[in-house]
Amino acid sequence: MQSYVDRYGAERLWAATVIGLVAVVALLATLFPQRVYVDFLWQYYWGPVVADANGWSCVAWADGEQVNAGSNCVNAGPEDGPTASPGYTLISYAGYIPTLLLLLVGFIFVIERLDIDRYRAGFWGLFPFMLFGGTLRTVEDANVAVNRQTGEAALSLPWSALLISPIIYVVVALLALVSLVVAVVLERQGYVSRFEYPLAGFGTAFLLASLAILASWSSTGGHGFYPWFTVVTLGGATLITAVAWVGIQRFAPELNSGTQYMGIAILWAHSVDGVANVLGLDWATNFGLPDDLVPKHPLNEAIQTYTGEILPESIAQTTGEVWPFLILKVAAAIFIIWVFNEEVFDESPRFTILLLLTVVAVGLGPGTRDMLRATFGV
Repeated sequence: MQSYVDRYGAERLWAATVIGLVAVVALLATLFPQRVYVDFLWQYYWGPVVADANGWSCVAWADGEQVNAGSNCVNAGPEDGPTASPGYTLISYAGYIPTLLLLLVGFIFVIERLDIDRYRAGFWGLFPFMLFGGTLRTVEDANVAVNRQTGEAALSLPWSALLISPIIYVVVALLALVSLVVAVVLERQGYVSRFEYPLAGFGTAFLLASLAILASWSSTGGHGFYPWFTVVTLGGATLITAVAWVGIQRFAPELNSGTQYMGIAILWAHSVDGVANVLGLDWATNFGLPDDLVPKHPLNEAIQTYTGEILPESIAQTTGEVWPFLILKVAAAIFIIWVFNEEVFDESPRFTILLLLTVVAVGLGPGTRDMLRATFGV
């Protein structure tokens, strides 16, 4: 493999790999439309996006048409054809994760071309984009709410698919990459002293714009405004982060020798996700919402299901059923801080920073979405 890399170059091999994979998938889908496209690509990848965009619990492929299959795909029969529900499955994860890693490699090539040396500064400059991603995803939830309320979506397919996971991750990543390139050019042309300042400014502008759209659309399709949900979520996540960070600094300071203060961002991002899930899935009605939120990911759903089965009903009513998810998120964040030690940063700083940004996005994106879904009643 190294001989091929040396002969043709890593960037050319990456481009050839991407083009080859796309070509193979397109060819197979053309030759075997039912087996490859309908039963695999549509059922596990595009069908969930269609269901999510329309606010359907289940969508079915019926004679070439995508139709609402009712409230539950489990009850769909063979006559309904392949069905799909919003969210992820283990099969879709198996496709998305390698795709994400392939995209990360492409971003690394761009960053190498930019010849950036202040990687940690870039991390903080890109941090607002993590909040922007979760907010932009909530805009699609508001879009579905508008459709449900008025019968016509503010943004229709296929454009609304750009706001749905996992496509939205690619959209946000591309916006961040373009912003990074522009910010670096501004620095090297002497317009700014450090590239991270305009970079953070671009991310903040995107965030504020998406919040404005969210507020506008939720005023039409939402069922209320519950700001205390955001206050408690952010306050709880900040408190948990502070306690965990002080504990690390006092009892195991070697854990954050590599990530340093970036460890705070990692802890906070995953604490936001954990707290938002606990409050949204178990206690949303206590904030005035008409119903508790519904889990969007297999892990959340599994924890809620198994905790409810294990705990006696009397205890579950008091503690809720999703609190183990918060513990798991904080533990995972601490584990990540420990894994990314000084040696990892020294060996590959560019790739390490990109991985840490991905780690933050995986926590803060869904967490922000769940928090804002409840806050804006969508």
